[in-house]
This record gives sequence, C-alpha cells and structure tokens, in this order.
Amino acid sequence: MQSERPKPLHLICGRPMVMHVISALEDLDIERTVVVVGADAERVTKKVQEQAPVWANVTFVEQHVRHGSGDATLVGLSAFESDDLDDTSTVVVLPGDRPLLRPDTISALVAHHEAGGYASTVVTVHLDDPRGERRIVRAPARQGAGRVLRIVDEVSASADEAQIAECSTSIFAFRRDLLAPALRRLRPSSVSGEYSLSDVVEALASMGYQIGTMSLDDETEVLDVDDRWQLAMVERELRARTNRTWMLRGVTMFDPRQTFIDVTVELGRDVTLYPGTILQGRTVVGAGCEIGPNTRLVDCVVGASSVVQNSVAVEAEIGEGSIVGPFAYLESGASLGDSARTGPFYTGRAE
Repeated sequence: MQSERPKPLHLICGRPMVMHVISALEDLDIERTVVVVGADAERVTKKVQEQAPVWANVTFVEQHVRHGSGDATLVGLSAFESDDLDDTSTVVVLPGDRPLLRPDTISALVAHHEAGGYASTVVTVHLDDPRGERRIVRAPARQGAGRVLRIVDEVSASADEAQIAECSTSIFAFRRDLLAPALRRLRPSSVSGEYSLSDVVEALASMGYQIGTMSLDDETEVLDVDDRWQLAMVERELRARTNRTWMLRGVTMFDPRQTFIDVTVELGRDVTLYPGTILQGRTVVGAGCEIGPNTRLVDCVVGASSVVQNSVAVEAEIGEGSIVGPFAYLESGASLGDSARTGPFYTGRAE
C-alpha cells in the first residue's frame, strides 16, 4: 500500500494513517497484508507493528528507490512466496493515505470484482471538478460502449478526456495471476519517470481482459492527505464517526465537536464526557465515569464510577469510585486506589 508521493508519519486519532487503511480490511478473509514502506520506514514499521491486529498478518517490504506506485506494487508482491500462475485469488492495492475508507467499501469491491470475473476492478468517483485527477477512459459505442480502456493522468489527457468526470481513486482489486506479468510490461512515464499502477489497467485491457469499476457515492472516503489542512479535515471526519459510534453505544457527550477520542480508546457504558475532553492512546474508562471538562488522559486506566475533572494524566491508573481534580496532574506511573479523593491542584507521582 503506497501513495504516489512519500508522506511523513501522520498520526490520525493516535494511529499512523496506514493503520486506518489496514482496519478497512477487517471484513475480508486476509491471507497477508503487505505494507510497502519508503520514507520514514523505521518509524512507520515500528508503529504499525505495535498497533496492527493479528488477523491482518502484516508484512513489511521496503521500496529503497521510489519509482512510483507500479514499482511499489511489484516490490510488495515480492512478499508472497511465488508468482503462482494458477492463483486467481484477489489482490487489493490501496494507497496508504486514505484513512477514511470503510470496511464495507472494500468488501463490496472484492465481491464486485470476483462476481464479475474481472482482471482488475478500480474504485471510481464522479467529480464536478475533476482537475488534477486521473480520468477513466471508456470505449465509444462502435468499439464496445462502456468498456474501460485506460486511466489517463491530467497532464496526458486530451481536451476531450479532460472533460471526463469519472475519476480513479487509485484503489484496485486484481487477479493475482495477471498482476505481476502486467506490472512487468509497464514503461516509465515520459513526464515523471515513474511506473504508475494505473497503467496496468491499459496493459490488461489491451490483452482483451475485462476491467470492472465500482463507483463511490461518498467521495469523502477517498480524501487523501497531502498537507496539514487536509490532515485536519480528515481528522474532523474521523472524529465525527468515532464520537457517533460511542454515543450510539450509550456514551453521553455534551458537545461532540469539542470531544476528542482516539480510535484505540475503550469506553464503558453510561460514561459522560464533558466539553474539552481528550482521550488518547490505550486509555480505558470504566462504566459510569464522568470525564471533563478540559481533561486529557493518555494511556490511562480509569475505574468505574470515577470523576476526573479539569485534569491531565499520562500512563496513570485511577481506582473505582475516585474523584480526581480539579486541576490535578498524574504523571507516568502514578496510581490512585479505589475511592481516592485528590482535591484541587494535586500532583500524583509514581511510587
């Protein structure tokens, strides 16, 4: 999984961006997940190893010289044992910078791809303003109306192709036995010198194989992150999804827009979160707790029926039925027993 350009390690709701992409695979029967790393490889690998679920069976392959997404995919395939010519299983290729992808979208892609018997299936979106995007070029009526011929970059598009509203999201499913041979047929772009995975579609189509498409109604799923502004927009959308999920499970939030919960956090039933609450890392909050306002907990455990207000705690434990704050600080390793009362401006230190 790799985008066209290397990205720094962005954390979204406490996770590397690629971890959200890996999570989108959770409904599939995964043999192996291969993460192709380049820039910042050591930090990305370490973070993903810490957080990746066992079912994903994550393997890392480094693309030492970055020659584009086509080259990255070929490098990724080296993690599999061999190019089995009889293996018609499905390989899904995802950019690592699409953290809003939903599991049901990827499941639908695989189901559509396999049901249609396609050599490749690409997820597309229809945009009112497609500038800068790759267009899906289809055959005219006399040549087989609607058949996908290729995916064309903005810089290479003709005047007519530039008017096409259907665009590639760079999310693909491939038949494994056809992918590696098609990748080896690629030629570098005359503009960038890179090997583009999108060109595999033209290679397969030119050999007579059928290319499938699956259109997305919600284009926010494929928002990528190229700068800090886009990172903030993606974070806001993911926070809204996370907060909605918890509220439907019985958590009360007085203002979800001012409540920040990492996707790695666990909350019990009937927890109440006041505005300005920030819960990060592996924080676990027991049932019936009240947290906030203006409270930040990082990698903490809070026992049931406790109150933590206007306070900060990092890697600390708070027993059941405790009252912490206001304006308390619990440093790493601090531990409060059940029914503790800190009072205001308390500083808790490791024993």
